[in-house]
Amino acid sequence: MEEFESEHSCARISHLELALMPVGHSCFFLVYVLLASSSLLDYEARTRLITGVSRVGLAPDTHARTILVRRGVRRLRRHQTRLIRKTPLVGRDPPRRHVRHCPLRALEMSASSPSQAKEQDDDTKPLWTYVTKIKSVAGGGNYEIKCNICDFTFNGSYTRVRAHLLKMTGKGVRVCQKVTVAKLIDLKKIDKKATLRVERSKTKSVSLPPVSTQHQMDTNTLGVDPKKRKTSSVENAFNLQARETLDHEIARMFYSSGLPFHLARNPHYRKAFAYAANNQISGYQPPGYNKLRTTLLQNERRHVENFLQPIKNAWSQKGVSIVSDGWSDPQRRSLINFMVVTESGPMFLKAIDCSNEIKDKDFIAKHMREVIMEVGHSNVVQIVMDNAAVCKVAGLIIEAEFPSIYWTPCVVHTLNLALKNICAAKNTEKNNVAYEECSWITQIADDAMFVKNFVMSHSMRLSIFNSLKLLSIAPTRFVSTIVMLKRFKQLKKGLQEMVISDQWSSYKEDDVAKAKFVKDTLLDDKWWDKVDYILSFTSPIYDVLRRTDTKASSLHLVYEMWDSMIEKVKNAIYQYERKEESEGSTFYEVVHSILIDRWTKSSTPLHCLAHSLNPRYYSHEWLSEDSNRVPPHQDMELTRERLKCFKRFFLDVDVRRKVNIEFANFSDGREGFDDLDSLNDRGQMDPKAWWLVHGINAPILQKIALKLLAQPCSSSCCERNWSTYSFIHSLKRNKMTPHRAEDLVFVHSNLRLLSRNTPQYHQEETKMWDVAGDDFGSLDDCGILEIASLSLDEPELEVSFSMMMASLWNS
Repeated sequence: MEEFESEHSCARISHLELALMPVGHSCFFLVYVLLASSSLLDYEARTRLITGVSRVGLAPDTHARTILVRRGVRRLRRHQTRLIRKTPLVGRDPPRRHVRHCPLRALEMSASSPSQAKEQDDDTKPLWTYVTKIKSVAGGGNYEIKCNICDFTFNGSYTRVRAHLLKMTGKGVRVCQKVTVAKLIDLKKIDKKATLRVERSKTKSVSLPPVSTQHQMDTNTLGVDPKKRKTSSVENAFNLQARETLDHEIARMFYSSGLPFHLARNPHYRKAFAYAANNQISGYQPPGYNKLRTTLLQNERRHVENFLQPIKNAWSQKGVSIVSDGWSDPQRRSLINFMVVTESGPMFLKAIDCSNEIKDKDFIAKHMREVIMEVGHSNVVQIVMDNAAVCKVAGLIIEAEFPSIYWTPCVVHTLNLALKNICAAKNTEKNNVAYEECSWITQIADDAMFVKNFVMSHSMRLSIFNSLKLLSIAPTRFVSTIVMLKRFKQLKKGLQEMVISDQWSSYKEDDVAKAKFVKDTLLDDKWWDKVDYILSFTSPIYDVLRRTDTKASSLHLVYEMWDSMIEKVKNAIYQYERKEESEGSTFYEVVHSILIDRWTKSSTPLHCLAHSLNPRYYSHEWLSEDSNRVPPHQDMELTRERLKCFKRFFLDVDVRRKVNIEFANFSDGREGFDDLDSLNDRGQMDPKAWWLVHGINAPILQKIALKLLAQPCSSSCCERNWSTYSFIHSLKRNKMTPHRAEDLVFVHSNLRLLSRNTPQYHQEETKMWDVAGDDFGSLDDCGILEIASLSLDEPELEVSFSMMMASLWNS
């Protein structure tokens, strides 16, 4: 017996079953509706269908009906095949093999259930099987419905069917009285399964945009349907197409928002997508604008504060330094921020809006006092600010109120002022001698600035030697003149090749005199000799500045570095002037007086005590490097300042006497410090590690040493934090309130602190993710224009830059 197959189900209905149906059965009506409305049948086919159905109804017996049905179906199939062959492939899918395309297969929908109008193919609405649709009524999707269980008739859609069968009140329909408790449980299970199917189908129905439009265009050009393209087992296993599509969406986010590429190294960015990929979160939507700026920001601040708690718990043992600095935001509101610095790194504490306040000594001292009480005055070793007069007076007020806390000027700021006095001496009556000896340095710096401005302001000149873009240095806080001259020296060969090229000579313009001056200057050997001289005697100052302009603990190194720096400056000057050490040098005397004057204004007893507690300065290795060196306990200045510190730290005479005895044992290497390992390790081990291993015999002194040896000597981290603040509170976001900006800076800065203390920070995928630049570890693939935007705030950047330039010119 021939059968009709259905595309939607495995159910079948034979010709005999169709022939045995009564003529008035609704199946005949359904056959007519389905086939007569089919787009595959033309007018002639529809006419034959109607005639065939009528003949079936008029046949005298079952056998005759069967013959007529079989004959009509065969004619329809032959007609359908001819239509399919005539229809072009464009715009439709090719016919699937082993499937007979006959509209009569839809009869199985009516044969599978007593309800002729049920939505059997939609398994998301299974309760239709328990009712009968009588007819359609006014309204979209509404029917006159009869319950198969209780024979109750009502109007409505599937919503009222659920309410009727599941006994849901308040839905505008009476509940079914004949549904028992057991039947109700079964119906709810069926409905729940359907609901789950709907939820799963929602996630599957959300499709991502095509991965490769070009690939689809190529496929269509070849006449192959993209939907029929065969995919390999590898693509199916790893879902490569979805991965590539997601990559493109992420890339579009970067491109459209102007996000820097080094954001891809951000560990939190990587964690977010990894978490989404490894956890099935159906229907997840990313947080919106308001949620990001309010709820999530507050939650993240509390989250960060919890993570910072272990660092705060160590403050009592390691000690902290409070650093502060002022700034003005894009709306010209004055702000003062406070940070706490430990050996773990700088921690942002808070920022104060002082727009309507007078920033005098009392105002600064008041807020500094509040920060000290928040941190704990016993945990604070020093407060570090710049050298402004108001800051110095505010520091003295704090010292009077808290004797154990010192106000310490920023060493980096002090060195910058010293370089300013040398390289840009003012022509005043008091400074007459210094101006006469140092004015030539100002002239060299002005010439270099003129050359740079001339070349950078003429596009034709710049095009001759594009590397001059490097002369447009990034804004730095200190020693901009020295940095510019260092770059001139690195580009000396290229600059000279530029002015002697044929292009330079052929380029005509109005300011010929300026062009001639630039050419004469760059080809003048004496001018370059003076540049080398400036860099040679300022190099020791620059090196100390770069060494102290970090978060590293350097308070115990300042005294020795300053002495060594002055000695190296003297050697460089005497070597250039070709003088013996016994001879005098007017220029060196001026430079020496400037450096000594700055040291006198910025040095504190705390520097001397930290220097005295460094075991390296008592070692034979350090003392033997220079015959003029003496151990700290034999230096008059160091001894005097150390005793001042002990008097402030220990008000009790008996305790102070005990501390002095412990220092005597430590400095002389006796009574617990005479061990062979203790003496040998003084010049080999890190000072703090030495005190942890060998300092148990001097417990009071050990506690002081561990605090002092972990402190910074500059407020650079605080000034550098304003770069973060300006990045967050920029001209494009100038309407942000100071409170929200403070929360953002707190989260931003402290997340960086926490990240830098993890081993992942130095791994490849997230290596130094918070440092700008496409490739911080290596500048090999970076162009010259890219390096031009790098800041020298990070010392490692300058090292990489110098190595790159050396390899560039050598090649």
